[in-house]
Amino acid sequence: MTEKKLGFATRAIHDGQEPEKVTGAVNVPIFLTSTYQQEEIGKNRGHEYARLTNPTRDALEESLCSLEGGTSAHVFASGMAAITAMCTMMKAGDHVVCSDNVYGGTQRVFDKVLANYGLTFTYVDTSVAEDVAAAIRPETKLVHIETPTNPMMAITDISAVAEICHAKGVELSVDNTFLSPYLQQPIALGADIVMHSTTKFLNGHSDGLGGVLVCTKPEQAERFRFVQKCTGGILSPFESYLLLRGIKTLAVRMKQHDANGRTVAQFLAGHKAVEKVFYPGLKEHPQHELAARQQSGFGSMISIELGSLERANEFAKRLRLALLAESLGGVETLVCHPATMTHAAVGAEGRAKLGITDGLMRISVGIEEVEDIIADLDQALGG
Repeated sequence: MTEKKLGFATRAIHDGQEPEKVTGAVNVPIFLTSTYQQEEIGKNRGHEYARLTNPTRDALEESLCSLEGGTSAHVFASGMAAITAMCTMMKAGDHVVCSDNVYGGTQRVFDKVLANYGLTFTYVDTSVAEDVAAAIRPETKLVHIETPTNPMMAITDISAVAEICHAKGVELSVDNTFLSPYLQQPIALGADIVMHSTTKFLNGHSDGLGGVLVCTKPEQAERFRFVQKCTGGILSPFESYLLLRGIKTLAVRMKQHDANGRTVAQFLAGHKAVEKVFYPGLKEHPQHELAARQQSGFGSMISIELGSLERANEFAKRLRLALLAESLGGVETLVCHPATMTHAAVGAEGRAKLGITDGLMRISVGIEEVEDIIADLDQALGG
């Protein structure tokens, strides 16, 4: 059977995860070693030092490459480490166009760290393709987008932006964390690089950090392998094992996340305590049709406007089943307050421009019984 004949769930379980050759163990072992015996000077069995390669990490990278449809994958110690590694493709004087409503940590590393090395950044509403085109300069090397955005759930037309980028000789990277490769395939839509915080849906169990860059070109692969080797911000064997474990159930988890997300969004849209719901699966969402066209589902990320910090805090304090916590994508329902958590570093003025109010709450709908999730949200909202 060739890879093209295998479905997503099959590849998630098997690609990169063949039985171990010595014992036949069906799970990839955790290779806890810092170095490898070499047979003679200049001759080894494919591994020299664990910062360069590790069999557990290699298996994970093969799996992630398959799921995103790339040519190689490179894992790092966190999503932010992956984004930072991606920017090593550039040099002082190069320019990046980025979604304005991007994760706050992304903007922080761009403006507070990488800008010190001579990179420049412009933030635009990438859901408006014309704004992306207008922001590209002769020195632009990369356009980086999130879709859906965190936390306002705006959708960018990946194919349209890819066409603009490629016509101008610029690469496109897509943060696919919110949907996972099960619900969105950016490379098939024209992206050059796909990035994930693997901490989220790919891991799925809130027990490990990680990040990945999935490439489409040999020169990208060469660069990112070199960055892994030189900077050492790699994923540990144990974290790699946890992620491989999570990926095996990605398809069934995402089906339930998507089903629960749609049901919870409909409930919240009709709740008297909720002023507005941000969820691309609702027909009222301004980009609902685009989301339906480029995604195979709407996922489980929802933001709601409650009107004030006081009401948001009362809602948070009354939660019983759902957990008030940063992060997303775990099997449990998590609720986040973006203004003080994910986007605190953006500042009040920046949040105001993006529509991130003190009354905005973000919900990562888990895979518990949806009736239980709704009952908890209802009582927390004062229903």
